[in-house]
Amino acid sequence: MKKSYAASTFSFETTTTEAFRHDTTRDTLVNDDCNDIPPPYTLISGDTNTLTQDDGRVRLDVNSKLARTLSVLIKNNADYVPPLKYEEPFLEQPEGQLPLNIVIQIVGSRGDVQPFIALGNELQKSGHRVRLATHDIFRDFVTQAGLAFHPIGGDPNELMSYMVKNPGLIPSMKTMQAGEISKKREMISEMLEGCWRSCIEPDEVTGTPFVADAIIANPPSFAHIHCAQALCIPVHLMFTMPWTATKSFPHPLANIQDNKAEPSMVNRLSYAMVEWMTWQGLADVVNSWRETMDLEPVPTTEGPFLAYTQNIPTTYCWSGALVPKPADWGQHIDVCGFFFRDMPNYKPPQDLQDFLEAGPTPIYIGFGSIVLEDVETISDIISEAVSNTGVRCILSKGWAGLCNVSGSPNILEVGDCPHEWLFQKVSAVVHHGGAGTAACGLKNGLPSLVCPFFGDQPFWGEMIHAAGAGPAPIHHKSLTPENLSEAIRYLTTPEARLAARNIAHCMSTENGVKAAVQSFHRNLPRETTRCDILPHLPAVWTYKLSSKRTIKLSKLAAENLLDHLKIDGKKLGINEVKSYIIENRRWEPLTGAASAAIGTLYRSGMAIGDGFKKDKKDKKDKKKQKLLQAGQTCTSESGISTPELASRSTSLQFSASDNDYTSIISSYSDSNDTQSKKPEDNQNHIARGFGKAGATYLKGSLVDIPFALAEGLRNAPLMYGDKPRDLGTVTDWKSGTAIAGKGLFYGIYDGITGLVTEPVKGAKKEGAVGALKGFGRGLGGIYWKPNAGLAGLLGYTVQGVYKSVYGALHTATRKRIAKARREEGVWLLKKAREENSVDLREIIVAFEELRKDGFS
Repeated sequence: MKKSYAASTFSFETTTTEAFRHDTTRDTLVNDDCNDIPPPYTLISGDTNTLTQDDGRVRLDVNSKLARTLSVLIKNNADYVPPLKYEEPFLEQPEGQLPLNIVIQIVGSRGDVQPFIALGNELQKSGHRVRLATHDIFRDFVTQAGLAFHPIGGDPNELMSYMVKNPGLIPSMKTMQAGEISKKREMISEMLEGCWRSCIEPDEVTGTPFVADAIIANPPSFAHIHCAQALCIPVHLMFTMPWTATKSFPHPLANIQDNKAEPSMVNRLSYAMVEWMTWQGLADVVNSWRETMDLEPVPTTEGPFLAYTQNIPTTYCWSGALVPKPADWGQHIDVCGFFFRDMPNYKPPQDLQDFLEAGPTPIYIGFGSIVLEDVETISDIISEAVSNTGVRCILSKGWAGLCNVSGSPNILEVGDCPHEWLFQKVSAVVHHGGAGTAACGLKNGLPSLVCPFFGDQPFWGEMIHAAGAGPAPIHHKSLTPENLSEAIRYLTTPEARLAARNIAHCMSTENGVKAAVQSFHRNLPRETTRCDILPHLPAVWTYKLSSKRTIKLSKLAAENLLDHLKIDGKKLGINEVKSYIIENRRWEPLTGAASAAIGTLYRSGMAIGDGFKKDKKDKKDKKKQKLLQAGQTCTSESGISTPELASRSTSLQFSASDNDYTSIISSYSDSNDTQSKKPEDNQNHIARGFGKAGATYLKGSLVDIPFALAEGLRNAPLMYGDKPRDLGTVTDWKSGTAIAGKGLFYGIYDGITGLVTEPVKGAKKEGAVGALKGFGRGLGGIYWKPNAGLAGLLGYTVQGVYKSVYGALHTATRKRIAKARREEGVWLLKKAREENSVDLREIIVAFEELRKDGFS
């Protein structure tokens, strides 16, 4: 017998496909199986504003110029979208898993961090060394769980406050006027650098060396792919909300306007548009940071789609009982179930224990890490609703500081209390819709009301509502005593309780954390990571024994060989376990060459403008320095300390109209930084700007435009349905030269033979009509393909030379990585000697045998 979900109190305005229309007549609840899943959510259109501020979703017009442009960049290779079907996650556990150094990078609230603590503990059970990198405020939370911690900077309180004020991707005018945008960008820059340090720096407390062999991250940490590219290691994304394009449902942050476009295409397009808008706000910050790691800037059109073009493995941490895996997600994407940590060792305070035993089972109300603007109003609403419904309530104060304003004996305020323990003691939950809180409530079979603020919170509210396990979500700004009272009454109905128990029954067979670890292991590169001498350890080095033989070495094996003078440390190369080639895709020659030329002119102009900007700032700093020296003179004569002078001078000695000096006096720390600069250290930034612009123009003329033209000509046959030949990737001058030669040969060969082969292929598919089409493709090929080969002689060759020169000049990061790995190798060697865990002599013997084989 199938299960359906009560839905009498809600409806969807539109649906993504006919297969997903919600049947409001199915109001019977049967707890037999979990095969019939709830319909996917649909984003309800709001008013005519660009951004629906109430729920933070971006209002997207799929008929806009941006949408039409992005529709070309996304794949659309399936017209039919099969119905979503719940499948219990099962992944085969690979045997002989190597112990890796894994850094988990998480940006967000406590609810975002908590699931990854459970993941980290499970990874430790598999023998991995795990470091969790997140905001410093969660240091104790992480270390008490037995995980190594590394701070990445950033204040989640400020991030939460910003998100509450600006729940979508576009900030409010009030926020921009307050200067919060620049603060947020500075915070993101700090977190990017913090994420990079978490990959290669020793433990801050113990000093133990650590260099990551793999990265696990949630998408908002942003640094993951770039750190992995610098280290040449695998990265695996894990998240609690959909971030991979699918035809089954739209992006949770997208509010799609009414349109007549094909629904499945619109759903996929919504992901591209949200990613595009996010990248536009971060591109310059990310690319500036990439320069510090000797990485080239990410092209504008490639930045939003890196996870797709690089085929980054992704695991989604929710139960398929709510949102099954869409059929158009590849094998490298898994839905594994919610992450739950082990039950914490918690002893409740006496007042909580007494309250639980004093009457009927209470409900829970709390908004976790959310920072509210008007705490008193929300507290009043909660108190009145509790009074109206006659329920008893445990009120979590959270970061907002909610309180029992009425002093009602039916409300008990609590501080930090583990949901795993508390949700076994309550009958229903009212919360903000964080994935962790939603998961814990569903696991315990609790009807839930979501009062969303931003992000994925509306998504979870709609999912719970669609399953009948809770009323329609109520945005926190729409909360009133009346609608909250009505929602609480629904939570206490038998229908809501049974729907929640149905979901809990399905979830009881899942183990999200174990499934996620299996997903991570399954997607790791296998053979390329093993040490040739100690195959139970990962290889991070390559060493050339002879012209014919290169071996892979682990940190321990390499350091032991270096210690015995068996190898030359200067000849150790970084083992590129995973390579990430980020190129600007060109679709045809005209727009390809034109966009490269425009990009060259733009970057040249920006370089000149940056020179003038720095020069202006330099002159201002000189003026500040002179004024500061005057202030120091006054200090020495009067005996007043500089900070005291800073507080007095504005009103006593100096003109209020002198804004430059006033800014110094009011910001002593900035003045102190300026004081450390000497006048002779100042550079002619304008000249440097023009020099950089000239270099940019030269590179664009000699490298970017010829390469773009060659790629555009090679891909031109795509315009009429002919697939171009894959020539490989240009990584250095050798590969560039080889590809240029192949391009010329195959360009002529494919162009001539296509006159015969294309009509034959077409005839086999469509008969005479297909043969005619094939003949047309052959005529196109005889023009485009030889020209592409000729253009490639220059384009691919100069691109290869540029790659080699760039790599030779930008070696600081690779040296830093090598130094960090050597330091960890020394530590591992010392540890192995102390513990006598490895026969170090066997390493020498095995190396000698390999060397003999290499020269034989």
